[in-house]
Amino acid sequence: METTAFVEALHREGDLLATAAELAGTDAKVPTCPGWQVRDLLRHTGMVHRWAAAFVAEGHTGPRPDGGLPDLDGSALVAWFREGHGRLVDTLAGAAPDVRCWHFLPAPSPLAFWARRQAHETTVHRIDAESARGGEPTPVGVDLAVDGIDELLCAFHARPKSAVRTETPRTLRVRATDSPGAVWTVRLSTQAPVTERGDAGDADCELAGPAARLYPALWNRSPFPEVTGDASLAALWREKSCVTWN
Repeated sequence: METTAFVEALHREGDLLATAAELAGTDAKVPTCPGWQVRDLLRHTGMVHRWAAAFVAEGHTGPRPDGGLPDLDGSALVAWFREGHGRLVDTLAGAAPDVRCWHFLPAPSPLAFWARRQAHETTVHRIDAESARGGEPTPVGVDLAVDGIDELLCAFHARPKSAVRTETPRTLRVRATDSPGAVWTVRLSTQAPVTERGDAGDADCELAGPAARLYPALWNRSPFPEVTGDASLAALWREKSCVTWN
């Protein structure tokens, strides 16, 4: 996906998130994030949006702390979220392609990184907001879902901090059944996972399904559509794959 497509996804997903939050109300519990209410979701995602925008807009070349969570609630909190989301969209859409700033996962450029990361950050939390609202969630586009799976497996869990590890070498395969070639082989060991695109070799367990269902499942927002082979590896993913803010 191109950077412009990620910015468009960020715009769309943020609007959906805010609308779902308004319908649910800030007191509503978020089933996909146990212990959170909608106010926690808005405060967190709005803070991340402002934090991300500052790197691109101000050209920070190293990590910096976030701005903290606002003491807002109700309609004022939703308005604050919308303002920060709009600022992030405008910042990314108007940035020079060669803007230089800090980023924390491999990417073709800092701008490409921030557009991609914030599109997926917002999509996952939009799913959370819609779980609080109830009813059928808005489908995630196949291309965005496939890219999100790729980011999670090839970038987030390639980092040394990934806790998805096994005492003996095991192999997990992830397959999006509605996108030709969208398959990943995740090699597990006592070290950080190593993911290859493709399905070479045998796997101990395969997680499969349509991309739009597999994507939130890998982010622990829903059950895996299909598990074949050793289900203990699916359980390991559930237990150890959480990506936290700090």
